[in-house]
Amino acid sequence: MTHDTEAFIELLKSPEASDLFSAGEVIVTRAPGRIDVMGGIADYSGSLVLQFPIAAATHVAIQLHDEPVVRIHSRSEKSLRKFEVSLQDLLLAEPLSYATARAMFERDPKDHWAAYVAGAFLVLMREKSAVFDRGASLLISSAVPEGKGVSSSAALEVASMQAIATAYDIRLSPIELALLCQKVENLIAGAPCGVMDQITSACGESDRLLSLLCQPAQLNEIVRLPDELRIWGLDSGLRHSVGRSDYGTVRTSAFMGYRIIIDVVGEDKWNGYLANITPAEFEQQFAGCLPEEITGEEFLKLYGGITDSVTTIKPDRVYDVRNATRHPVYEHARVQSFANILQHWKGLHQAEALGEMMYQSHDSYSACGLGSNGTDDLVKLVREIGIPGGLYGARITGGGSGGTVAVLGQRDKAPASIARIVEMYAQKTGYTPMVIFGSSPGAGVFGHLRLRASP
Repeated sequence: MTHDTEAFIELLKSPEASDLFSAGEVIVTRAPGRIDVMGGIADYSGSLVLQFPIAAATHVAIQLHDEPVVRIHSRSEKSLRKFEVSLQDLLLAEPLSYATARAMFERDPKDHWAAYVAGAFLVLMREKSAVFDRGASLLISSAVPEGKGVSSSAALEVASMQAIATAYDIRLSPIELALLCQKVENLIAGAPCGVMDQITSACGESDRLLSLLCQPAQLNEIVRLPDELRIWGLDSGLRHSVGRSDYGTVRTSAFMGYRIIIDVVGEDKWNGYLANITPAEFEQQFAGCLPEEITGEEFLKLYGGITDSVTTIKPDRVYDVRNATRHPVYEHARVQSFANILQHWKGLHQAEALGEMMYQSHDSYSACGLGSNGTDDLVKLVREIGIPGGLYGARITGGGSGGTVAVLGQRDKAPASIARIVEMYAQKTGYTPMVIFGSSPGAGVFGHLRLRASP
């Protein structure tokens, strides 16, 4: 049992938990956040991605009761958030539509967080024909920092969905759990993410890189990180959100590019996935056909629409199609090379090549418009210290536009350099970066605990 789970079990003995739970069985689940080492926003275009489950995790405790009400308490170091919804309001005679549920949670911004939890009931009802004939109380405690680009939302969704499914005896495989959680985030919380975050939180293994081909969710053999290497996350202090316009605009732009490519070729030769186009094909056949910029209105007149089910084209917005389309094509190739080096590891002399691919990925994010001053500064500091200080590469993670930078370094030499970067960044910006380090297993490995609440 992990130390954070032991601490959460102690929380269940507190007066706060006693107010929420009665005597009887309580089920506990746990799901970690993740560092996006390579792949990032290319997941929605079918790329291979490499993800690292972190030590910080979200715990959920659930207890069923006979009232037709779902009560959710979410505890952090700074606050206790509460949300309550009747099963009748959530489900009515039949499940709410996803659009109606999304609008319901958008009405009051302070309650939007609850969509990631209560949304699991609706998704299970609609997708698995689940019947909720009893209410539930849930207590949530998360150590995954919010807004840092390390998938706090996925950890919350996965731990909550796992707890709810276990309590109501709904059997889900880890992959199915993750895919249902993605529906919660896309269709109810309204964030247009790919599936890599949820699958890492559900299926990841401690100190291993999860290798996922997002077509739509093909798990490959876990990639072992060599003993000489370690991964760190450095928080830029700039809040990241996959719900913000930059991420959604880049995603939409990539699907616009794919639609134009299909129009040029006359058929879909790549099974619906932009990442299946090789860099050579892209440059020789398609780059010149893609506009650097196009308004949504003009695109809709020319092409009608896109195949993406979770974003919409806004007529008055300008889309940078060429760069957004180029990124997943090249990123998929980079991730394949990165994984191949790790799978055939011959020694530290190969780490420089890994680092260079991370720098290239970071530059490609920036070309798409997903960079930020803070993350650029952190990557620049890693470059400056470089190999003499045991640092090989760095890149912005996840949805970009702030959040965390992933750093690849030598196990013995890098810690001192990481501490130096923290100091230098703090001197420049006035913000001391959070250092994210360590790993833990996904929800599928953790499973669940069954405890007895005291009267």
